[in-house]
This record gives sequence, C-alpha cells and structure tokens, in this order.
Amino acid sequence: MSISSLFYIIGGQWLVSKMWALVPISGYAPGLDAARFLVLPVLISVLAGIGSSARWYRTIFLEEISKDYVRTARAKGLSELAVLFRHVLRNALIPILTGVVVVIPLLFMGSLLVESFFAIPGLGSYTIDAINAQDFAVVRAMVFIGSVLYIVGLVLTDLSYTLVDPRVRLE
Repeated sequence: MSISSLFYIIGGQWLVSKMWALVPISGYAPGLDAARFLVLPVLISVLAGIGSSARWYRTIFLEEISKDYVRTARAKGLSELAVLFRHVLRNALIPILTGVVVVIPLLFMGSLLVESFFAIPGLGSYTIDAINAQDFAVVRAMVFIGSVLYIVGLVLTDLSYTLVDPRVRLE
C-alpha cells in the first residue's frame, strides 16, 4: 500500500518485459495485437491498487459483521450465506459505492502515468502531451470531461443507493 505506482510500473517493465521478455516494454498495436501490449499495464494497475482496496473492503465488512442486526439474524437461525449476502453485503455496499465514484473518471480517461510510461494512446497521454505543448484548450477540455464524468458518477451512485440501501423499500 505504501509503494508508489511508479515503482510498480518501472519494476514491472524491467522484470516482466526486459528480464523475462514476456511482453513488450511499451507501445501499442491496433486490433488483436493490442492484448499483448495491454497485459502488463492492466496487471500493474490492478496490483498497485489492490492493497488499499482490500484493506478498505475488509474494514467495511468487519465493521458490518460486528453489528447487532447480524448477531440477531444469526440468532434467528439464518444460514451464514443468507446473513452475509442479505444483510452484511447489502449494508456494506453503501460505502463501497461511494468509493467507486472516484474510479469512474479514471476508467474513461485512463491513468496518466500508465499511458505515458507504456506509450499507450489514450486521453491520459493526450492530456500529458497537451500540458507539455501548453495547449490550454485541450487541457480545459480534459478537465471538463473529467468533471462531467465525476458528476455522472455521483448521480449514478446516489441512484444506486436506492437499490442497495435496506432502509429504502421499492414498492
């Protein structure tokens, strides 16, 4: 969790691409050849974020499991699967959905570092190129797109609360 994603990028390029020669170090190809160029960036992105995500989800679920309503549901004789899925998961999804909103703009705009280091053409690397060229119109457009995506994510999160919040009854 305390290791920078930049370390994962450089270390992954050195180990997997240079030492083991499993995938290309950087670049991009259209069509089906794109898969071999995207394996390492996707793997590194997942690996860099898994520590904090696992810790966050673990904390949320441990907090929900220790609440009174879970103890009551177990005392009533519900199976462990029913308790976990109907009660704990449903209540734990509320903070999880809130945290997922931050990731939505990154999914569309790409990670600036990953796209830059792996020479992947995308909105992230386009933004970096625009910053270097001092093309402020493109930078403003990218900030606007990111802002719109973030607001759309917030609206979708608020709407999804109605589906997962056990206090809301859809009748």
